[in-house]
Amino acid sequence: MAGTDEDAVAAEDDALYVLTAVLLTPAKFPSVLGDDYPQACAALGLAPLADGYGLVLGQDGEGARWTVVIDDVSLVAVAIASWDCGMEYDLSPDERTVVAGLPGWPLAVAVAAPGVPAPHDPDPEVTDRPPLAPPDTTTWGPAQRRLGADEIALQWAIWREQIDDAAFVRSADGAFGTAADGSPEADGSPEATEGAEKAEKEGRKGHGGIRRVMAEARAYVDTPPPLGRVRSSFASGDARILRADGPGWSLVARTDDIAFVLLDDEPGEVLPVGRGPQLPGLLEALDKMAVRPI
Repeated sequence: MAGTDEDAVAAEDDALYVLTAVLLTPAKFPSVLGDDYPQACAALGLAPLADGYGLVLGQDGEGARWTVVIDDVSLVAVAIASWDCGMEYDLSPDERTVVAGLPGWPLAVAVAAPGVPAPHDPDPEVTDRPPLAPPDTTTWGPAQRRLGADEIALQWAIWREQIDDAAFVRSADGAFGTAADGSPEADGSPEATEGAEKAEKEGRKGHGGIRRVMAEARAYVDTPPPLGRVRSSFASGDARILRADGPGWSLVARTDDIAFVLLDDEPGEVLPVGRGPQLPGLLEALDKMAVRPI
């Protein structure tokens, strides 16, 4: 893919070889960078402009990693849509749209420009700030939790088909159903029976983490959270895929179905939440206030 000449990024007349691009807007931003749009902007040292930015990731002629921030969001959106369809698109932003040239990449990029040295951080002498680097996702934490929620949102059908609605048990207040994870009673062993009884008991008293998440999500309806903390995207039929994040948690739901919760406190666990009598109304209220892609 062709790049752009930008002297804020590299030496004069030295091209930036574009490798990929992403949107940084209230409705669509790399969630690995933060729970909401202002957090994601802060990770790059940018002001959270209402219209957002486009991030162009590439290498200069020496192979150094650079992130070019532009305010022409539609240009980046068209480029991404074209690439997703397998079409070529020459992403060459006008220099008047360039907001900043930042050393490094805030996200992991698996490809490299041909004919230049391997990707590396720019020489400290040519930049006055530390290079950007992708968040650490090798251990469970906020970044990995948000990536997990991204995956569920993208592959909803695959995750949903693993859940048997009969496995849901009603929580003590009757508001939400929690799943008896793993259906451990299947093999009939004493250990499995004990596990099933434990899961059912947990369901009856209600999962503390899920109850906290639902309470905090309900609070968003009355007191709107930072922009991008609740987002709504397209799903089949008349439904929407709803995404909400908060301190230590992520929620993914389909407005006509169940929800999944991920918690920082429970590494690698995906907790299903049944419809119950309260979830439909909560999802509807969140969807009405959510930010949607234009």
